[in-house]
Amino acid sequence: MIEDIYKAAPGRYESGMEYRRSGHSGILLPELSLGFWHNFGETTPLERSKDIMRFAFDHGITSFDLANNYGPGYGTAEETFGYIYDKSFRPYRDEIFVASKAGYDMWPGPYGNWGSRKYLMASIDQSLRRTKLEYFDVFYSHRYDPETPLEETLQALVDIVRMGKALYVGISRWPVEASSFAFDYLGNRDVPCLIFQDRLNLIDRRVMSDGTLDTVKSNGCGFIAFSPLAQGILTDRYLHGIPSDSRAMQQRFLKTSQISEDLVTHVSALNDIAQRRGQSLAQMSLSWVLAQEGVTSVIVGCSSVGQLADSLKAVEAKAFTEEDLDAIDAIASQIRL
Repeated sequence: MIEDIYKAAPGRYESGMEYRRSGHSGILLPELSLGFWHNFGETTPLERSKDIMRFAFDHGITSFDLANNYGPGYGTAEETFGYIYDKSFRPYRDEIFVASKAGYDMWPGPYGNWGSRKYLMASIDQSLRRTKLEYFDVFYSHRYDPETPLEETLQALVDIVRMGKALYVGISRWPVEASSFAFDYLGNRDVPCLIFQDRLNLIDRRVMSDGTLDTVKSNGCGFIAFSPLAQGILTDRYLHGIPSDSRAMQQRFLKTSQISEDLVTHVSALNDIAQRRGQSLAQMSLSWVLAQEGVTSVIVGCSSVGQLADSLKAVEAKAFTEEDLDAIDAIASQIRL
């Protein structure tokens, strides 16, 4: 098959996307970043992935979020990215911001998991080969390792930057105390932490209540939110039953038992607020995360161009009124998963 030649939309920076500064740095990230967790692995048609990536870039999304074990299967999301990058995005390398991570299970044996120097160094080399990149814009420690000395994990990140394999480093889902140590350690070695990644949505506000978001901001670091739609709960997907092709029916990261009558009642009430605002529930949920102080960007996943187009409307949303926020808070506080 002859690959069609991709030419990015001339007006891609005039599409309404705004760019927010990531902490105390020179980096500006789009309000929405494209996540590769579920929908870009070996089970997804390559043509669909290509269409989504091109649509994203054509509409101002310059930030692509990967990890070594994204798929499904492990490594295949990076391979998908690498193929599409090589065929479509290589001329635009200096316009895109590519992240990858290592920290979760990736290969058998004692050196294929967690936060050792050996694992991180091997992981970034493998990830660079799969993505066909010479460097990542940011490379993360994907999770806190309670056994490996923090100094070992963090020094590996420092050395990754000094070796030219990444321009910046980040950490994901580290507890507050360990994060504070990381910010100090990295900053003292002139490799400041660019961005912190964690879950944040209308239902799960832990990073707001446990001090994570405040700690990140006070240390001059950006924050990027994942799971803004709570695995699809904060959409209209489950308002009228559980679709046969839904994530809940697959029983992987969301269980059918979680889609209770009580949950549907509360989500329906949130949907009513969204409709009054002229938004879908998904759009309002994204807008809410973007409205939280300290949030730099929100990672959106999608399985089609249509889903991404719907998500992009969140950046056009009108501001929340106090009445909106009070009503959302009252409903969200009653939801238990």
